[in-house]
Amino acid sequence: MKTCLLIVVGTVFIVFSHLAGASYADDTTIRITGFTAGVTPFKLALDVSNTSVLKSIQFTIDPKPGSVTRPLSGTYSNDYLVSRGFENPHTGDVLLPVYGLYAGRANIVRLTYRFVDGSSKQNQTTISTATFDDQGCGYNNPTRLQPRTNSTELSYDYIFDRSACGTFSPVIIDSDGALRWVSPLPTQGALNASSTFFDNAVYLTQGSRLFRIGLDESITLLEDYSNMGVTNMHHNIDPGKRGILIEPDTTSNFESTILEVDSNDGHVLKTFNFATIIGAAMAAGGDDPSEFVFPRTPQSNNDWFHNNGAAYNRADDSLVVSSRENFVICLDYNTGAIKWILGDPTKKWHQFASLRKFALTLAPGSLPPIGQHAPSITYDQSLLLFDNGQNSLFFNNNPPGAQREFASPRKYSLDLVNKVATEVWNFPMNESIHCPFCSSIYEDAPHNYLIDYAIVNGGLPGRPNFGQFIGLDASGEKIFYYQYPTVGCNTAYNSIPIHLESTKFPTVGPQPLNLSTRANVSSGDGVLIGGFVITGTESKIVVLRALGPSLSDFGVSNVLSDPVLSLYNSSGALIATNDNWQSDPHNPDIQKNGLAPGNLLESATFQILPPGAYTVIVRGKNLATGIGLVELYDLSPLSNSKLKNMSTRGSAGTLDNVLISGFTVGDVGSTTVIVRALGPSLGRFGVSPVLSDPTLTIFDSTGTAIATNDNWRDDPNAIDVQRNALSPPNEHESALVLHLPAGEYTAVVSGANGGTGIGLAEVYSLH
Repeated sequence: MKTCLLIVVGTVFIVFSHLAGASYADDTTIRITGFTAGVTPFKLALDVSNTSVLKSIQFTIDPKPGSVTRPLSGTYSNDYLVSRGFENPHTGDVLLPVYGLYAGRANIVRLTYRFVDGSSKQNQTTISTATFDDQGCGYNNPTRLQPRTNSTELSYDYIFDRSACGTFSPVIIDSDGALRWVSPLPTQGALNASSTFFDNAVYLTQGSRLFRIGLDESITLLEDYSNMGVTNMHHNIDPGKRGILIEPDTTSNFESTILEVDSNDGHVLKTFNFATIIGAAMAAGGDDPSEFVFPRTPQSNNDWFHNNGAAYNRADDSLVVSSRENFVICLDYNTGAIKWILGDPTKKWHQFASLRKFALTLAPGSLPPIGQHAPSITYDQSLLLFDNGQNSLFFNNNPPGAQREFASPRKYSLDLVNKVATEVWNFPMNESIHCPFCSSIYEDAPHNYLIDYAIVNGGLPGRPNFGQFIGLDASGEKIFYYQYPTVGCNTAYNSIPIHLESTKFPTVGPQPLNLSTRANVSSGDGVLIGGFVITGTESKIVVLRALGPSLSDFGVSNVLSDPVLSLYNSSGALIATNDNWQSDPHNPDIQKNGLAPGNLLESATFQILPPGAYTVIVRGKNLATGIGLVELYDLSPLSNSKLKNMSTRGSAGTLDNVLISGFTVGDVGSTTVIVRALGPSLGRFGVSPVLSDPTLTIFDSTGTAIATNDNWRDDPNAIDVQRNALSPPNEHESALVLHLPAGEYTAVVSGANGGTGIGLAEVYSLH
């Protein structure tokens, strides 16, 4: 399978003089001189006349004819290409990794070259690839129980399959069922190894070793944990608080330990030993741990716990872990103390008072998870998992609990104040699928799911076993349904939705990046005020903009005709002011980052700011009024500094005059934020007139409302708002806790029952 290509660019020894009015795109010659074929990836050879003016190179692969999948695309910064040895800045030779090509096809690859002056140019080439031998795993020709529909509503188009089939797993397929990437380093089965896709790279284990594999085919050994007594890894690798969570078997513990390790070098950040944690809780509660907790011995693994997946919840700083044999258990991340347990009360664990006291009660009509896999936290802080229905198998876990003959994904809303779990969604497929082991369900954008049935018919005599993938969009529509032959769980052990339509190198992890707020701008307390806090140890490069006239291009009326922007530090000192953006001393930097306002009367300033709190105020020149937009762009997301919180105060009216705040979350992964809408509490700062009862609604990039709140205590996750010391001062103010995938979001603040006044919209990152 030709999934990645390296393109080499050779040097053209021609001297260009930079003509007046000419751009670097005009002056620079780039030729495709050849390619190096590989299974993963191809590499295109490029010849660049002057790499010093090159900012980035992007490749985009056209989808196959008739496909509605988003094109696979990757962008490499020039510095990244140099640092990875793909570019020789002295000769101008560039070797460009192109991954994700279709096997056995003529692939149209479009190249975009961007330059430091903001100019760009394009080129395209055709790359014909050989067919790929999938060694009988079925990836080349899955059984399409339902081919992909023509709907473009599904939020993802690529799937990382934590498979172990053949000598090339794990793999990446697209929503058409086409194989797009294979691993140059194979993994073993789920009980002996693990893998994941994290920060645009593959992490994979072999024995006691952890590797990082780039989409460009680079392989890096991060760490060998054999000196800790680790014999092998198993099941999942999941995102953690500061790194990734791996699940090792050791000489003394079998499937009952989790390590959080650094994703850059593999060093251990934290250890969770469930034999110790549960044993201590049982002893403290007056029970004998030896009746439930069993160490590994030379004679027996003693699979009493069987952890198979974990999820870190940033909202309450907890770790949620699936124990297939027993329950789902939640720990305080810092102390390791048990917070709650959700599971089948007819199993052995429930007989111990020391564990039973942590049990959540199931609401009427809710089923407990049994033999579950793949726990995760959804966008609205619910618990999502795959319920296999398989009871306990360890000989000493008696009674083994209930046995269901069907599997189903389930989602639970957790009321941790009253200790009640309510099943709020499931997908039982008419209770027709027997799938007792492995498997997964994960959410991408809100209510968009990928379901992986790893071993359909597993354990049923005389029945063939299959792996199956189902994609569900937010309306519950089945977008695709594919089936593969499998031995055990090897073909489709556990799979996650990923995004390859706009990968960037280097990769920007989960964090808020940009903020914009639109509101009516008047005088006095009615000016538009934005605030933001920079944390960390390094300065941050930002661009601030104030727009008005150009909003009319989007149908907004009564716009602010001539906005003026002023920036202040935490002591109230004026740092910068701008009326018309071209007068900013750094306006070339604004232009080359593609942030030049659309109207010459609009304002912008380029700033390098040390950590601290800042305020930006937008007024109308000569006391003009109208609807304006204030924006903050983070141009250094990889620095050792972060935008911790961003807020905007403005007038909230009705219709076009509501307070609208937009924010962007990272390039990859998900981030947890708390969004607030304040009004009444602003009165104590002398603000008048305030919005007496603000309501808050969050929309995703498609314009779909995903969450709303009027009074903050009414939200099911109000306890997490309190825990993070962000409770609004007034009962009528609003707050939401959301776990959001990368993308763009809009917060709309309006008054209940048509109320108007000055309000405040805030976004706090919990990262």
